[in-house]
Formats: sequence, structure tokens, C-alpha cells
Amino acid sequence: MDDERAFILIVEAEQAHGEALAEGLVRQGHACRVVASGSEAVESVRQRPPDVVITDYQLEGEMSGLDVLRETKRISPDTEIILMAATALGTTVRQALSLDSEYQAYDYVTKPLDLDRLREMVARAARQALTSRMNRDLLEQLDKSFSFEGIVGSSEAMAKLVKRIKQVARTKISVLIYGESGTGKDLVARAIHHNSDRSKKPFKVANCAGFHENLLESELFGHVKGSFTGAAVDRKGLFEAAHGGTLFLDEVGDMPLAMQAKLLRALESGEIVPVGSNDPRKVDVRVIAATHRQLREMVEEDKFRNDLLYRLNSVTLRIPPLRERRQDIPLLIDTFLRQANAEYGTEVKHISPEARRKLVHYHWQDNNVRELKNTIAGMVVLAEGDALDLPDLPERIRGTAEIVPVGLTALAGLSMTDMEKLHIANTLKLTDGNREKAAKVLGIGARTLYRKIKEYGLS
Repeated sequence: MDDERAFILIVEAEQAHGEALAEGLVRQGHACRVVASGSEAVESVRQRPPDVVITDYQLEGEMSGLDVLRETKRISPDTEIILMAATALGTTVRQALSLDSEYQAYDYVTKPLDLDRLREMVARAARQALTSRMNRDLLEQLDKSFSFEGIVGSSEAMAKLVKRIKQVARTKISVLIYGESGTGKDLVARAIHHNSDRSKKPFKVANCAGFHENLLESELFGHVKGSFTGAAVDRKGLFEAAHGGTLFLDEVGDMPLAMQAKLLRALESGEIVPVGSNDPRKVDVRVIAATHRQLREMVEEDKFRNDLLYRLNSVTLRIPPLRERRQDIPLLIDTFLRQANAEYGTEVKHISPEARRKLVHYHWQDNNVRELKNTIAGMVVLAEGDALDLPDLPERIRGTAEIVPVGLTALAGLSMTDMEKLHIANTLKLTDGNREKAAKVLGIGARTLYRKIKEYGLS
């Protein structure tokens, strides 16, 4: 389990022995906590459910190892428990390992412990715990899942976005959509149009980053014959083509300043003037704009007109990037798997929990949903069977380190040292291993970061 880190709870009355076990597992990259009694173990499980519990069968105090097993499984069904027992297994321990047991242990080890065998067992148990948790989460997400105009999700952020889309769609108000490349800004714009009273009229798209200023003006407003070299006939622009419907201005932040002034006049007057003409033409068009840029910062830098921004963003919709809504990724994986099969005539039916987990925890940044969709399509086309597994993943995803995600409320029970180690590891992952960037994010000096990386064995 070289590329995964799990949280291990060790229940051992002999403190020195427990610390020695923890040290051996920490060297493998795991986070560990050691407690001396069953009651302490149960309280720790309540504070932060571990991936694996290693508990001595014979504990001091009122609770035995089997009591820890039962209480842990009741509180956290996905946690796996490994029992430490004497060489001669008792009947009760055998029962705990039975498939018929209400609260089943994962496995057992005998004392004196073989550390290598224990490490391998912990790795398998942690994978099983993560798989069980992912399956449980997926079932919960399916219960909350939705699909609206091609927008798939189960997260609260996307549910809120869909609600706002439905609200603004019923009006004529101008909408500005913010989102990183590949987050689905075009899907949101189309959803607004399709749910408006303009849905029977045209929906036209202009990519403001794809044209030189003069060509963009002709693309939006049209031109008359002879207005420039190559203008052999009159041509309608997208404003006229979208009359009665919706015009989607994608990447409006890339529009040249001179063109911004002309667009503003068209929006304020409801008229456009084709290139080479002096005759204005009335148009009835709802404009939806989108950008990945921070337009308010561009206004301060005199790169975007404040009056145009004011005109465009009566309502602002922000699409969260994929890395901020990881709970949507399993649903998107299944959606894209079905779409790829339909498009390419393939019959890939499954994706393994390990491969799915890698996709969920990958730091999607460059193209977000689009990159995920293309990744699944590529895997499906190259698949040699009806299931996708780790070897089918692209190297950039397969080779990334995976950190078990920890919510803020789940940090209880970790020592400050463990929290610092986990925070540094996650920040290094976020910056793709760039230590200078990580030091800036963490607010510490580069030398301090290098020392801590060496101290925690993160290199």
C-alpha cells in the first residue's frame, strides 16, 4: 500500500509495544494512534473512525478485544479490525473470524508479531475499509443524485447551482457564469436557455477567445458585401441569427477592449450595426456570458470595462471545479462510462474500486469534467476486457500519491504532529510536489519545509 495512507488505531496495554507497532506502520506512511484500553479505543472511534483497528484480544479493564470489535463495528461498520492473540486461538476468537459472526474481525496475528506480515495485513484491511466506505458513499450519493440538462451530481454545491439555473431561466436577466476550463459552462448556459420561454428559438455560441478583434466583430454583428477583402456577400452575425433566442458569449474575458465597447452599445441599445454598414438593426437577444478569468481584477487593471461587467453580471453563477465536489465524481464516472460505450460500441461494464478511488482523489485542475470524460473514454477504447482496473488508468493518475481525505471534524484524535504531517503531505500533493509553492501555501520558509519533509519521511 505504498501510495495510500490510512489511519490506524492500535489498542495495546503495553505502551512500549504499542508505540513500536505504530512506528513500524508510520514508516509505511500510515497515521497511527495508540491507546491503552478498550474504553479509550471506543471514544477514539467515536471522535474519528479509523480505517483499521489493531487490538489485543486480552485487554486490561472492563472491555476485552472482542468488546472493542463489537463497539467499533457498531459505530463504524466499514472499519476493519485485526485481533492480536496468543498462539493458541480460543473459541471466541475463532467465532469472531467466522463469516456467520454478527461483528466479524478481518484477521488475527499471533504474538510475537511478524511486522512484515502485519504491514501486509494492514494494507489489505485498509484497502477493504476504503472500498466498503466508497461503496456505501456511492449508494448514498445515488439516493441524492440528479441529472438536469446533462448536469450530473449529488453534491450540495451542484444542487444549489441547478436550483439557481431554474430560477434565472424563467426571467430575461443577464447571467455571468464563472468556471475553470472544462467545468461545463456551456452546459449551464444551454440549461438556462432550454428552460426559458426562448427555448423554441435559436441558441448560438460565440467563443470570444477564438477570433481576432475584426473577425469577432463580423462574427457577432455580421458584415455587408465589400466591407473587407473576402466579403463577397452580406452575412448575418450571431446576434441576428439568435434573434428571439439566446446568445452565449464564451470566454468573454478574452474580448479586446475596443470590441467590449461595441458589445456594450449593442446590449444597451438592443441594436447592432454590421461591419461596413451605417444602418442599425434591432435584435431581441438574451445574452449569457461566461469566463474563467477574474473580471473584477481585470477591471482594476483596465483590461475589462466596468460598465460592461455591470451589464453582464446581474446574476453570477459559479461552477465549482471538480476537485471541490469529489462526491460527484463516482456518478460522473458511471455516466461517462455509459456514454463511451454508446459512442464507441464497447461493452465495458465495470470499474474496480481501486481505479475508481484513484480517479476520485486525483487533483483535477486543467480541464476538470472534460478531462475526466476524456480519460474514461480513452480507458474504455483501450480496455481489453469488460472491466477497468488500475493498469487501465493513465500514468499521470495511476502514479499519483493518494491521501485518505479527512474532514475537519474528523481530525479529532490525531496528535498535532500527525495533523502537521498530513497537512504538509496534502499541500505537497496539491502543488504537484513543488516544494517552493508548498512552502508559500503553508506560510513557512523553504528550509523549514525541507526539514519537516525529511523529519516525517515524506520525500
